[in-house]
Amino acid sequence: MLEAQQAHNAFSSQNNQEEKRRAIRSQANQRYTQHPDWVTFYREVLGINGVIRQNFPDAQALASFEKTEEYADIQQMLAKLREKGRTQVSEQEPTRVITVRMPKSLHESLRVEAHERHTSMNKLCISKLLQMIDTGLVPHEV
Repeated sequence: MLEAQQAHNAFSSQNNQEEKRRAIRSQANQRYTQHPDWVTFYREVLGINGVIRQNFPDAQALASFEKTEEYADIQQMLAKLREKGRTQVSEQEPTRVITVRMPKSLHESLRVEAHERHTSMNKLCISKLLQMIDTGLVPHEV
């Protein structure tokens, strides 16, 4: 009897997660159809206070969601909005600048890749920053 209850709970939990993922994708799609600039879409859907992090507040749940079809669809929406090139800088979302130290060879590779993709290094780097990174590929500070 206990095994049946555990199986039911696991199934129910899985269904709840699927419903949550579909609801997030639906909310993102609704926002996307309003044709926002990509920064607004990012902030409201993928940002720290966005719908995804509100529903998946811990790192493990977020990492799991980032492996789903729904997350891939949201990334596609963001990429399409970025293609339009519209960005509204406002008090709500001011621009920040970071400096990244890197080897000359990496800088040169980025420069060539940007040229080959017919884009700026800035746009290429932002695209790379927006992508999901496997935790195992990020070195830890010692």
